[in-house]
Amino acid sequence: METEDSEAVSVLDRLPHLPDEAFAAKHIPDLGHGMKESQVFHLGLQGWKKLKKKVTSSEFDCGGRKWRILLFPFGNPNTPSSGVVSIYLESADAEEMEEGWHVCAQFALVISNPQDPTIYTVNHAHHRFIAEECTWGFSRFGELHELFRPQPGRNRPTIEGDSAVVSVYMRVLEDPTGVMWHTFVNYDSKKQTGYVGLKSQGATGYMNSLLQSLFHVHCFRKAVYQIPTDDEDPIGNISLALQRVFYQLQTSDKPVGTNELTRSFGWTSYESFLQHDVREFNRLLQDKLESKMKGTHAEDAIAKLFVGEIKTLIECINVSYGSTRIERFNDIQLNVKGIQTLYDSFWDYVAVEKLEGGNRYRAEGFGLQDARKRIIFQSLPPVLHLRLQRCEYDVRRGGMIKINDRFEFPFEINLDEFLDETADRSKPWKYNLHGVLVHSGDFRGGDYFAFIKPDRDTLWHKFDNDRVMPVTDREVLEESYGGVPLDGVMVRETKGSTNAYMLVYIRETAINEVLAPLTEKDTPPHLGLLTVKVVTDETFSLHQGFDLAIFDKRNGSLSHLPTFRVLRKETYGVFKSRVAQHFGYPESQIGLWVLVNRMNRTVRPYTHIPENESSLTVEMIPDMTPRLSDLWLYLEILPDSSKKILLDNTRTVMVFLKHFDATRQSLFGIGMVHIPRASKVSDLVQIINERMGWTPGMPLKLYEEVEPGMIVFMEPRYTFTRSKIQDGDIICFQVEISGKEVHDLKSQGSYSNPPQFYEFLRNRVIEPDKRNESPVEPGNPHEDQNVASGD
Repeated sequence: METEDSEAVSVLDRLPHLPDEAFAAKHIPDLGHGMKESQVFHLGLQGWKKLKKKVTSSEFDCGGRKWRILLFPFGNPNTPSSGVVSIYLESADAEEMEEGWHVCAQFALVISNPQDPTIYTVNHAHHRFIAEECTWGFSRFGELHELFRPQPGRNRPTIEGDSAVVSVYMRVLEDPTGVMWHTFVNYDSKKQTGYVGLKSQGATGYMNSLLQSLFHVHCFRKAVYQIPTDDEDPIGNISLALQRVFYQLQTSDKPVGTNELTRSFGWTSYESFLQHDVREFNRLLQDKLESKMKGTHAEDAIAKLFVGEIKTLIECINVSYGSTRIERFNDIQLNVKGIQTLYDSFWDYVAVEKLEGGNRYRAEGFGLQDARKRIIFQSLPPVLHLRLQRCEYDVRRGGMIKINDRFEFPFEINLDEFLDETADRSKPWKYNLHGVLVHSGDFRGGDYFAFIKPDRDTLWHKFDNDRVMPVTDREVLEESYGGVPLDGVMVRETKGSTNAYMLVYIRETAINEVLAPLTEKDTPPHLGLLTVKVVTDETFSLHQGFDLAIFDKRNGSLSHLPTFRVLRKETYGVFKSRVAQHFGYPESQIGLWVLVNRMNRTVRPYTHIPENESSLTVEMIPDMTPRLSDLWLYLEILPDSSKKILLDNTRTVMVFLKHFDATRQSLFGIGMVHIPRASKVSDLVQIINERMGWTPGMPLKLYEEVEPGMIVFMEPRYTFTRSKIQDGDIICFQVEISGKEVHDLKSQGSYSNPPQFYEFLRNRVIEPDKRNESPVEPGNPHEDQNVASGD
């Protein structure tokens, strides 16, 4: 034992204490985890009031690690609390452990009477011990005045005769997932699991869960990759957008965005924040893909994977008449309310229904008849989607509510008894659980995540938007069953609002085919490339219209921009070197800015790409922005003296200038300028006159391009900060003209100011740009000069 006052402390021999196993069982709750090892350690202390600030026990072993008790007899000075005792369990060999170590432990810390161990004070905890948190316990374990005097119902104090026993009862637990009790601070999903998550756009958790489920059905992913998309327009192209999401999930080290996919559905940014029905989304997605798969190697792939057949039989009771109808289905909706298990729900689904009263069956030639209706499966698909009916209309509340009844389902299920006698039984109808889509919350909203077992040999994983973590079998079931026992009765709309709403099963005999790993040739090569469009001062000067260029690809208007086809994994440094070489500038004299779609329907520079991140790849650049479509950049040419401005623009703002010439009825870009944010708008007049070569003091009027249809006059006496000007904003200027000139222009049918001319440009019909767009494709990645080039 180590102490700051060794003479005042001694270890008491033959310490009486309660039976270790019984005490641990009483005070350490069973959390359902496997245990590596348990240990009990007792430290006897005398002369408590003479102890100094800190007492450290000798070390003991548990779970292959060394531990010790850390005691502050009069409170931890780092957590000010007077008149208390602080006790902690500490990893004694933390500094000697390997990088990234962790130990999951439960423990109870105890102070007991040295003569009567039935008098004690105890606190218990569980903790994931790591290098940054290798000491854990209680800063306010107990009040000293309470420990030194008998408490109600006791005839002796815990600390008696200035002596006490400090004990730790601990269990080192198994951590099969490696993330038990993880704080997930600085957590790297790819490093920990090999998988990455999907970013949430607001209310897209349901979509992310379904996409992860479909992605891990390898046969489906392969079929999606077989849709030809390399020469197709990306606007509204669901197939290409899904391919890109799947490719990113397959190759990226960071969470993947879905903006391009939602836009391909025609959703606005606002609609991405609205919760959609998962079945409708899945049906829409599959319908769009099926139409694109026709005539390709993937034709009928969706039907082969997800479609089964159901037989409906109706038999009249009083007359000799019946009917049989066979229909296809993509998923099965099963009742949950009042039903305890998946088997019971299947029996409910195929139960005979009587058609009588107002629901009688119209038999041809016999009119309305009492009848029996029976449903049975003719065939089931390899990948079976089961939707659990978790919503119902509540008459009392006058709206939909969520059903949170506990509903259990197995990892394996045999559905043979639910198939028609004529069904093919050459192979068993056994299914293995592959995915569980879970909702937490009520009918009005909540969170979505998915449990997925990627293959036979891999642990279950929880895909919670941008985070992926391994989980145990027990977590999969207990976090998905739902329901909370209340006096023995399962209740709805309680704390058990986390429950499964869709189950994905794969037929056991088809697992090897459905989950067969994809090979390199299964991934379309063009998904490994990124198309980069670069706006330059030259292209800006030739552009007559709103923004830096016309970014509506449907008009073919981007074809005039320098284009690069770049390997996604290429480092930014290599790419920048090629851009500099292509345009004929030293690398030190160029900077690249990412262009983004703003909320006001403009496309403007968002941020300059950092120069000092050697690991940054081209595919990671879009992660700085909410856009994930082909990359658009602005090339800034920097005089050497201005390089600092690019790297530190906190005090300056970068604005683009356009000249409206009323005489020529023209609008052209004249470049970019950095100007102090605190300067006035009028200060820009002198800069413009110098750049245009005009007489100093030439009177100008300045306007800001706010959004299409909104060109606003700028107050000269306001600062750029007050004018809310930010990097990438565009300011249009014109030389002030007389009233007579305004009248003459109007009489000629011409426009006398920028707002009028912008409105004309906005309403004109744009002919598609016929100039050829032929970027040089990547060559040998080891031949630097050939990997990417401009057109």
